[in-house]
Amino acid sequence: MTLPFPLLPTEDKKTLRRQLQAERQAMVDRHQRSVHLQEVLRVWLVGRPEHTIGAYWPIKGEFDALPALYRWSEAEDRRRIGLPVIDRESKQLRFHVWYPGCPMEEDAYGIPKPKDTEAFEPLLLLVPCVGYGPGGLRLGYGGGFYDRTLAALRPRPITIGVGYSHGYVPWLKPEPHDVPLDAILTDEGLAWQAPGL
Repeated sequence: MTLPFPLLPTEDKKTLRRQLQAERQAMVDRHQRSVHLQEVLRVWLVGRPEHTIGAYWPIKGEFDALPALYRWSEAEDRRRIGLPVIDRESKQLRFHVWYPGCPMEEDAYGIPKPKDTEAFEPLLLLVPCVGYGPGGLRLGYGGGFYDRTLAALRPRPITIGVGYSHGYVPWLKPEPHDVPLDAILTDEGLAWQAPGL
């Protein structure tokens, strides 16, 4: 895919986020990439011991992991999927049970969230990536919600970044608060995984 602008090394993460989001929204093959990433995620989850997964409601052209997760949850009764609900005071995410057809309402950012379902702490957390770099480094939207949440969760869940392969930024540098992901999955397969995972 040819970009309408060059993706150049930049220290300005705001500019980089805008560029990557614009590219993601403009992908003519995004549906096919999504189908591939659904397959990658389903295969990666086979044999994983975790029975609770925190996910996200897709926005701004993000990969929708919910169909693959729903298929995963059907295999065992105890498997649960959660979507984030923002705690206004702590600016951290809590995860509430989600299932197809569950009651939903919009949060303060206009993103659907489960309404009045049980909260739980996920053992595995799917994290959307605007971009990603070497060693599990994630570029998010800049709000810090996942960083604050991961710093507070005990035990810390296994974190799996999901996104499209166009988002790889080889020159991305970590900031002091960045917590590397345990693995990153893209439409092209496993992009990175921590040793021993």
